[in-house]
Amino acid sequence: MHELDHYIYPHRVLHWLVAGAVLLALASGLTIGLVGYERTVTLVGNTLTNLLYTSHKTLGLTILLLMTLRIITRVAFVVPDHDPPLNAFERIVSTSVHHLLYLALVIMPLLGWVATASGGYPVEFFHWHLPALISERPALSDQLYTWHGRLGWAILVLIVLHVAGALFHWRIKHDNVSKRMSLFD
Repeated sequence: MHELDHYIYPHRVLHWLVAGAVLLALASGLTIGLVGYERTVTLVGNTLTNLLYTSHKTLGLTILLLMTLRIITRVAFVVPDHDPPLNAFERIVSTSVHHLLYLALVIMPLLGWVATASGGYPVEFFHWHLPALISERPALSDQLYTWHGRLGWAILVLIVLHVAGALFHWRIKHDNVSKRMSLFD
């Protein structure tokens, strides 16, 4: 495989960093969403519950930063051609899933930031408190958290489609699509 068959190395590293951060954020977000604050406190105590929430917020902001860098590398450097080329259906599905993932992974942390701030909670990145993007508005916060949760489920569906497509190309078509993002090939 030639170097032109791969994305540039920084873009590939960012892809896998985002993947790891998103999986951790989804796991913590599902725990927060399904168990809730009070029940989590009852199950694991105040300290671990606060750590879970702070970690989730930190992961979200990390994803926002990494996605910003991914967009820069995607725009600034050549996207390798598919060899062999994708058929029309594969191209449409691939492009749609990728664009929706990019969009969702930028909107999701911003939505979480605004939902947190409008709920009167601190927007934390590790131990730093970031500025609120909006004043406290509890009713709006509830609506934003609902949309934040729904978008989380949509991201999960997009990830399943993305991974299914990668597995299809790797295990069934045996083409070079999955190698384009590999760190080791």
